[in-house]
Formats: sequence, structure tokens, C-alpha cells
Amino acid sequence: MTLPAKAFQRWLQGIAPDASTADVCRVSGIKRTTLAQQLVRGKVSVSTVVSIARAYNINPLTALSYFEEYRELAGPLQPPTRCELISQISTQDLMRALLARPAMCPGESSPARPPALTPAPHATSVKNWVDAIDDGEVRHRVSASTGVAPQNYSAQLTANRLSAELALATSRAAGVGLANGLVASGLLTEEEAGWPADARQSALDGLSDGDLTALAGDRLQAMGKVLRRQEQDQAQTEKIWENLG
Repeated sequence: MTLPAKAFQRWLQGIAPDASTADVCRVSGIKRTTLAQQLVRGKVSVSTVVSIARAYNINPLTALSYFEEYRELAGPLQPPTRCELISQISTQDLMRALLARPAMCPGESSPARPPALTPAPHATSVKNWVDAIDDGEVRHRVSASTGVAPQNYSAQLTANRLSAELALATSRAAGVGLANGLVASGLLTEEEAGWPADARQSALDGLSDGDLTALAGDRLQAMGKVLRRQEQDQAQTEKIWENLG
């Protein structure tokens, strides 16, 4: 989803009334040509607003709520569910946590605590998030409400990306906090979305050894399917090149 250029300029005038376009681009790291092209087209990307908001020490969530399309973000937001928090923990972190559990180290009195969790998002954070909140009909409801074909929606999940528009639509369809999908897609950080500090770590610590083992196994199985598919594609590509001589 893009934002109207006129609304963007009003917002920008409000936060940086004396700044020139060059000043804004310099502090935000946005190329002047990129911003100029967006303004000429009359459509400014959401990521542009987020970058500028951060540069001026404004919470991107607050900045987005200025725009009509994101006005819902201004109200009190639901905190992430435990399933959502777990979905934003990478497979590598899950494995490290599992190997540090006493059940995995019966000969050690106090296994070393694994390092801090890597920040969200991770390699499969978008698909994991949707899977975590899907009651079996979420994908259909999102498609019906947005007009996005199911296969196009699935393609975004497979590519581990989700537009802001679809992230909000998915949150609405599942009845979860509206900002949570923006964290899974990498647009916002956990802190910017108002997630409690150490929420993911607390959710991970709350998993039983059996649940953690099962979850790690599911993640590894999914990773194995992706890797096998990539290997098959690579083998097919090499065969085509061989046939071409």
C-alpha cells in the first residue's frame, strides 16, 4: 500500500517544517531520486514514512497512524499472543534453546543458557506468523476482503514478505493485534509495535520440553522440504545447461 503524496507532505511539514527535501533524504538515508519519483507519481511508500519517522525519532507506528489508511493503529493495540511470539523465533534459536534444556543434557547439572534471541524477523517469520494465527479460513477471508488472489497471497508468504496492506488485512481477519504482522514482515521492530520486552523469550521459556522438541522438529521438516526443492531446481537447471552444450 502506498500513501497519498499530499498527505505525506502535510505530515512531513508537521514533523520537520524547516527541513528541505535534501535534508530529509540525508538524515533518513533515502535517495533523493527515490523520494522525488514517489512525489511525482503522487504515491509515497510506507517504508519511506517509516525511515523518515525513525530519522526524526518518531515511532513509525505513530507516524503511520497519521494517515487515513492506517488510522486504526492509533488506538490501543492487542498484545501478541504466545503463538505469535513463538512464530517470531528463528529455527536456529529454537534449536539452541532445545539443546540447552536439561532434558537434552542429562549429564550436566546446569546447561549453559543459550544466547539472546536474534531480532525479528527471520527467514520464515511471515509464513510462521500466518500459520500461527490461521484458524483454517484466514487466507480465504484475506483474499475476499482485499481482492488478492489466494495464489498471489501464498506467493508472498513463500517469499517471506507481506505488504503492509496485507499484513493489516491478515491481522483483522484473524482478530489479532494490528501491528503484529508489521513486525513479522520486518516493517516495524518489536519495540516500535509495543511488544513487551523479552516477550518472545518468556514465551519460549514457557514451552515444555516436549512442545519445544515438536516445534523444532516441524521447523526442520519444513526447512528440509525447501532445501530439497532448491536442490531439485538446481539439478534441473544444470541439466538444461548440459543439454544446451
